[in-house]
Amino acid sequence: MSAFMTKTLKIVAGLTVAFTLTVGTQALANSGGAKEPEDHGFTFEGPFGTFDQAQLQRGYKVYREVCSACHGMHLMSFRNLGQKGGPFYDPKYKNPNDNPIVKQIASEFEVTDIDPDTGDDIQRKATTSDRFPSPFRNEEAAKASNSGAVPPDLSVITKARAGGANYVASLLAGYQDAPAGLKIGDTQHYNPYVHGSLATQWTGDPHHVPQGGVLAMPPPLVADKVTYDDGTKATLKQEAADVAAFLEWASDPHATERKQMGFAVIAFLLVLAGLTYAAYRQVWRGKH
Repeated sequence: MSAFMTKTLKIVAGLTVAFTLTVGTQALANSGGAKEPEDHGFTFEGPFGTFDQAQLQRGYKVYREVCSACHGMHLMSFRNLGQKGGPFYDPKYKNPNDNPIVKQIASEFEVTDIDPDTGDDIQRKATTSDRFPSPFRNEEAAKASNSGAVPPDLSVITKARAGGANYVASLLAGYQDAPAGLKIGDTQHYNPYVHGSLATQWTGDPHHVPQGGVLAMPPPLVADKVTYDDGTKATLKQEAADVAAFLEWASDPHATERKQMGFAVIAFLLVLAGLTYAAYRQVWRGKH
């Protein structure tokens, strides 16, 4: 075979592979998968980002009045709400346990404790040192109230989901009616942002499976579900973004402090490097 023929065959083979990959990628794009989360422009994103305290307060209210009915946050203590960078931080109270707002919030809950005299279970008002109580007494009770599924704990939910807070906010505001041709159960709810596959439930064109998946959780938020104390309009998207920001903070309450410490360390290292270089020049100036 001549060199010309060999080169021609290689070109044809390359074009064939490229065409196949292009068509295959397009088919994959039209065959389900989750919709990319929206960018909500959160203030805490990036190396210089910080949390908006007003948004954290709004987000806590959404969690308290809506999400906490089904979802716990077993890693969070009430005092965390008053720590530096938290939603109710007040510099007048260096110890968050002394923060009156945090004390009031804790007192609105009851927690299970043990009577030291009898050893019996008792209910008492929570204190700032207590963790957020679970909405259910046990796992079986959680299943019974949620069609057999245990609602996930939200303590680190934004760390456990690809896309973090943007994913959570997009999902909460992204519920839609199921597309025509998608067969879902009576207790299932369609959401294009859910990671999953709808191929087995899709009766339409197999090359155009809808994006997303289904959830057992019905849409938890609607516009004006809560009334914000700061007068912010409680649109669906606003509520979703606010509670997602709160959950992002809750998953790593010391994130801002760590960023600030990192900047200080980098600045110190830069200064140290400069001094080291200057000392090197001074010491070796007359050695050459």
